Amino acid sequence: MKSRSGLFIILGIIVLLVFWGCGAYNNLINVDQQVKTKWSNVEANYQRRTDLYNSVIKTIEGSANFEKGTLTEVVQARAKATSVNVDINDPASLQAYQNAQAGLQSSFSKLLAVVENYPDLKTTAAFQGFQTQIEGTENRINVARQDYNASVQDYNLRVKRFPGNIFAGMFGYHEKAFYKADPGSEKAPNVDFNIK
Repeated sequence: MKSRSGLFIILGIIVLLVFWGCGAYNNLINVDQQVKTKWSNVEANYQRRTDLYNSVIKTIEGSANFEKGTLTEVVQARAKATSVNVDINDPASLQAYQNAQAGLQSSFSKLLAVVENYPDLKTTAAFQGFQTQIEGTENRINVARQDYNASVQDYNLRVKRFPGNIFAGMFGYHEKAFYKADPGSEKAPNVDFNIK
């Protein structure tokens, strides 16, 4: 009789552990999918930016006597930014993607500065609309990055905390990289209104 009750207790503990393990595993799957969804939102907003940049480039190309060197730089930066494949489990590929996007944004900023010398272009309704849309897109990108980082934080906490770290290790779930600010962005930009 005692052996049967001991057997039932052991079986009960095993059943509880199995259910607890299934719950922990399903929880890891949920937070992993949240991270992937948030990253997809980041990529979708970068795609929106790239599409807008393409439209602006076409509008500028149509303008006579525009400086082709700056435009070429933007086109090359756009090609580089869209060619980087990201694996959100690999911090190096995430950093490469970030660097390519920063290069695109930098070259596009130069392009907009050059546009200032072309009053006919910058006053067109199409170009003004693009500028407004680009501002909104930059805001969307920032929000999407913040959402991604919040999702990564939740995921990393579940993967690193005990006892979740036991199941995470067993099922191959590892810490994910945060989206980081571009190097040097912690310093305030130098704004010079001394136009010559």
